[in-house]
Amino acid sequence: MLSRRSFLLTPALAARGARLSSRERLDRALRGEDLDRPPFTYWYHFLDDKLPGERHAQSTLDFQRKFRTDLVKVMSDYAYPKPAGPWHALRAVENPFPQQIRALELIRDGLAGSKHFVETIFNPWNVAEKLSSKEEVLKLKAEKPQALLDALEAIARSEANHARRAVAAGASGIFLAIANAQDGILSRADYARFSQPFDKMVLDAVASAPLNVLHLHGDKVYLDLFYKGWPAAAINYSRHGTGVPIQRVRDKYTGVLMGGIDEANYRKLSRADLKRQWEEARQAAGKRFILSPGCSVPNDTKDEELLPLTKLLGA
Repeated sequence: MLSRRSFLLTPALAARGARLSSRERLDRALRGEDLDRPPFTYWYHFLDDKLPGERHAQSTLDFQRKFRTDLVKVMSDYAYPKPAGPWHALRAVENPFPQQIRALELIRDGLAGSKHFVETIFNPWNVAEKLSSKEEVLKLKAEKPQALLDALEAIARSEANHARRAVAAGASGIFLAIANAQDGILSRADYARFSQPFDKMVLDAVASAPLNVLHLHGDKVYLDLFYKGWPAAAINYSRHGTGVPIQRVRDKYTGVLMGGIDEANYRKLSRADLKRQWEEARQAAGKRFILSPGCSVPNDTKDEELLPLTKLLGA
């Protein structure tokens, strides 16, 4: 076990023998203040999309009791409601994910204010792909771009409604997953036209929330598009997938950086690997930092493979 005096605690806090709660630790990271150790989190998909919200909440709370992460990243796998006609014949929905809202209310009650939790939302482009397919979305973009823009706006308005409900249910913000802002999926110009306005619409709905997170998914993401102008406190990206060092992002971005752990190879990481990745990420990111994988760890990750990071941090 690492010595908390020599490794975990900053000098100022060590002098007082301080130990922060999960909520205090995250609040201090958001402000860039001294910490006893970095806040951490990790997650995978529970695949509860066919189960009621009560079961999904139980999955989330059981996960927290086992692994004691500082930030609760709530998974969100319920399907967006399909229209009766063509997939793109959409109108805004007031409450598109009622089972998820029920789960968030129960998660709030179960955590009883002890930790921040954020609600996962997949951006409108991703929802459109799930309603049809990647090929159908691109076909509509090429043949009827206005129809696609209208559909994406309807999804964005629906998700903005959901984001407001999530924050009203106790979430500290949303974890907006954006997977199409990367080379090989959309050009920069196409992302600016077909996705950015709608992604911002969802975030703007909860702009005052203290912990909105931009999850920039993929290995070729346009990271520089997100450093300024977004109402989010943090960016989460894959250091190992993209090959972009955290120091390079920190040089351009002043908010909270969330990442550092290799999500793809998590199951193979030794305790020494985890410690090295933690130390390297923390040194590069500074005080505004949340230790996490760059995305979800594999869904079949075993408890004994997850626990070493929890134990390493002394949680």
